[in-house]
Amino acid sequence: MISLQQILIPTDLSEPSLAATRYALEFARRFQARLHLLYVIHEPPYYAPLGGYMPSRDEWSAFADTALQNWISEEDIGHLEVVREKVVGHPATSILEYAQQHNIDLIVMGTHGRTALAHLVLGSVAENVVRQSRCPVLTIRPDQHNFVMP
Repeated sequence: MISLQQILIPTDLSEPSLAATRYALEFARRFQARLHLLYVIHEPPYYAPLGGYMPSRDEWSAFADTALQNWISEEDIGHLEVVREKVVGHPATSILEYAQQHNIDLIVMGTHGRTALAHLVLGSVAENVVRQSRCPVLTIRPDQHNFVMP
């Protein structure tokens, strides 16, 4: 029998992450599992445009707090326990460390489905997590068949 007690949803606040969240919520309901919602503040930052404004770590932290609090509606949470965390680091490494430290049984994460060239240039957080995780990882593309009805 499968027993899921701790489910991790790493999110970058994208559409693929939202799709993964719907799956994770359904698993959590069915198994009465605790959900861990994780946002990684990338260090060193790479997301500012050249010559553009670079938010401080404190600004990113405040943004992450608000985003995590609002990521799942209270109606969707229901009676589930949700842990919201943010960490600073490299996304794949931080996700794997968090999963190990919190005895995560399943990681449910979105994947962007980039083209081969973009994947080669940017890499894939999801691929690195799948390859190195000690627990099962379910990857969700937002354009794939939905088993969970929205």
